[in-house]
Amino acid sequence: DVQLVESGGGLVPVGGSRRLSCAASGGTPSRYRIAWFRQPPGREREGLAAIERDGDTRTKDSVKDRFTVSRDSATNTLYLRMDSLKPEDTATYFCAADSYYRAPGLWFLPKSYLWWGQGTQVTVS
Repeated sequence: DVQLVESGGGLVPVGGSRRLSCAASGGTPSRYRIAWFRQPPGREREGLAAIERDGDTRTKDSVKDRFTVSRDSATNTLYLRMDSLKPEDTATYFCAADSYYRAPGLWFLPKSYLWWGQGTQVTVS
């Protein structure tokens, strides 16, 4: 099993930046795809960005000009750099991992991931 622990959340001013981290343990980076999701209050969880084990990276169109995902395989850590934050970015942010190969069109679906972190809250105000 893979254990995921997110960190870096907090209160951010409108227009500010934040970098979230997701520390993965219990697996090797070459054996799973890892992704960032978020869930605003009262809304469904949505996929933001994902990195496949071969390095193929996808970012949701609505955030790709402001959010950047990266992965440090040496430390088994996934990052999400968020710039120009808006109040609508307020959400709990989760990282997730999965060991099955899936078509990129499925990477932003929560059901495509087996392991989840506990989430970190980001509030933009």
